[in-house]
Amino acid sequence: MAVMESENTPESAKGLPMLSRPFGMLAINIVAVVVGILLWGLVTSFGVVGLPTPLAVAKQAVIQAENGLLWSDALASLGRVFTGFALGILVAIPVGFLMGWYKIARAIIEPYVQFFRTIPPLAIIPLAIVTMGIDEMPKIFVIFLASFLSSVVATYQGVISVDRTMINAARVLGANDFTIFRRVIVPASLPYIMVGVRIGLGSSWSTVVAAELIAAQSGLGFRMQQAQLYYDLATIFVSLISIGILGLIMDRIVMAIDGVLTAWQEKL
Repeated sequence: MAVMESENTPESAKGLPMLSRPFGMLAINIVAVVVGILLWGLVTSFGVVGLPTPLAVAKQAVIQAENGLLWSDALASLGRVFTGFALGILVAIPVGFLMGWYKIARAIIEPYVQFFRTIPPLAIIPLAIVTMGIDEMPKIFVIFLASFLSSVVATYQGVISVDRTMINAARVLGANDFTIFRRVIVPASLPYIMVGVRIGLGSSWSTVVAAELIAAQSGLGFRMQQAQLYYDLATIFVSLISIGILGLIMDRIVMAIDGVLTAWQEKL
């Protein structure tokens, strides 16, 4: 058993036994963050760059947390991201499967997907505001578009990348198209789909910040835009760090789901 475990251990992990432990990577992550904060404090203390110190940012974060501003902005941005991201994923996955499984669907849908992929979602914001108003709808729509375009391509690529040998073997064993799709295509495509989901999540956060910079009365992007007017760098950093933390948490949740859905896949 020990021999088998040793054989299955990646070469990079053999050199660093700590990486193979459950909390080894987490410990290294924490150390890396602490070192980064120390370097940030060191650079700003010598006045090398005109940035706020970690202590100033922490004080501003406490002030915003106490008056509720930080929580209301974070919830506003989080709600927009989650809504647009979830809608994008829910539409992208079935559309991607259709494109990959049926050539007629691919011929009809792919030109539109490729066309809109070349247009940055940020370029759609002015049009969305003019046609949908300045409420939540245009912000959610551009987030939906960013999430959808990232995920639909990944899903489509996953379907067409399935080993033809597995499909033929299933047919030989008497499986019909529905069984092949459910038992072969879907599981084999999941790694690609989850990569698309993670990319779509990152696109959703970058898009919501841009949307809030242009037209919003709340949110972390809106708060940064307001802080820029008064050269309030500490507030800008609070919003930036909040976005990073929220995005990191959501990404780790997606990774945990990926670990469950693709537990059969060998990974480094």
